[in-house]
Amino acid sequence: MSILESVFLAIIEGLTEFLPISSTGHIIIGSSLMGISSHPFTKVFTVAIQFGAILSVVVLYWKKFLQSLDFYYKLAFAFVPAAIIGFLLDDYIDALLERVEVVGFMLIIGGVIFLFVDKVFEVNEKNIDQQITYPVALKIGFFQCLAMVPGVSRSAATIIGGLTQKLNKKTAAEFSFFLAVPTMFAATAYKMYSFYKTGQAFTTHEVNLLIVGNVVAFIVALIAIKSFIALLTRHGFKVFGYYRIIVGLVILILYYMGIDLAIV
Repeated sequence: MSILESVFLAIIEGLTEFLPISSTGHIIIGSSLMGISSHPFTKVFTVAIQFGAILSVVVLYWKKFLQSLDFYYKLAFAFVPAAIIGFLLDDYIDALLERVEVVGFMLIIGGVIFLFVDKVFEVNEKNIDQQITYPVALKIGFFQCLAMVPGVSRSAATIIGGLTQKLNKKTAAEFSFFLAVPTMFAATAYKMYSFYKTGQAFTTHEVNLLIVGNVVAFIVALIAIKSFIALLTRHGFKVFGYYRIIVGLVILILYYMGIDLAIV
């Protein structure tokens, strides 16, 4: 992997991690176009640079993270379902990650759902009481488990989960960002631990790639989060629905044409 390729993948990660459009689907396309999808380091790289994206949430919402312990307890409640189910179904999830066509189909299905989300939950925008209770946090946490199916999108699942609990779009999206911090940190730490457990080590060049990737992912994610909130509150989910359908169709067309695609 070159520096330029690491920057390109980091831009994809930063742009798509917090948007409801599946970062996995975009990483598949990006890495395959560059011909690096099958390289062992690519998989580690795409997981490791999530740390940069995580940090962007903490920086943007630092005041939230300095609130009372109640804030962290609610995040813990929401995180528990994914932690337990992810641990129990780890092998099954890994098997799903080998199914590129699953990503394509789930992108399309999620896109179709997004075309109708705004009308179904439009009453939520009139809700002035946006307090997230422990039961609400837990229910959103169960929605997050849907994202274990590649192509669903963690952001999409948790935001829709928030909408079902009568949160407005902005509040649902922001809680999705907050929940991403423990979830993605745990996933990244686990993957890195698994890597080191094999006895492997990064070369100096790979360390440089990881540093560049995290910095780029951090900067791009900062911009993406701010832009997403503005776009979501102004235009709703429909634009993301159409976009998901297009990306899903592209993946399926490439897959059934026999073009080598790989989930990294």
